[in-house]
Amino acid sequence: MSQKDAFEELRYSQEEKYFIQKEQELIEQLRRRHEIENEIENITHSKDVITDELLRDLQSLGYTHETLSLLYMVPLVYVAWAEGFISDLERKRIFSIAQSRGIQENSRTHSQLNNWLDEQPTEEFFQKSLGIIQTLLHALPPDEEEKEKRELIAECHQVAEVSRNLWGYWGAIPKPEKEAINYVTAELEREHYLVAKHESNNNN
Repeated sequence: MSQKDAFEELRYSQEEKYFIQKEQELIEQLRRRHEIENEIENITHSKDVITDELLRDLQSLGYTHETLSLLYMVPLVYVAWAEGFISDLERKRIFSIAQSRGIQENSRTHSQLNNWLDEQPTEEFFQKSLGIIQTLLHALPPDEEEKEKRELIAECHQVAEVSRNLWGYWGAIPKPEKEAINYVTAELEREHYLVAKHESNNNN
């Protein structure tokens, strides 16, 4: 074999490896997307809520089908960070609520929640996550949607009450936590991804 032929064979071999790698990456992306779609359908009992934008945001925020159940813990984490730090009592309360929601210790989901409590997520993370929560809740039957919203806000109050007791605010929830709860409540009432999808469907 000539040097030129050997070079061409090497080049083709490298190109083949490159395309095989890209194909494997694409297959893995599709697999993760399918798993998330299935989990969303399990949560909402509907496929209509699933959009490309929603899936892109979930993946960009680091959610997987395993940690998607953490979405409903985000409002609590947001309230806990309202004063810029999280106390041991707040952490304990959040983990107690997480356990009641089926999040077990030593799981990847529990580990991710612990990361959010160790290092404050970005404002963009909170805003987009709350938008996703609202969208998933809105896909539920109206009575179930309202029930879930009430439970979420009640759990936010539980976290805020820890701060009230910690600092001696026996008569009222501290202002930062109160403002955080008001923000969460407003975000859960807003329309997010579903608006764009409904408008698109109506135009078609």
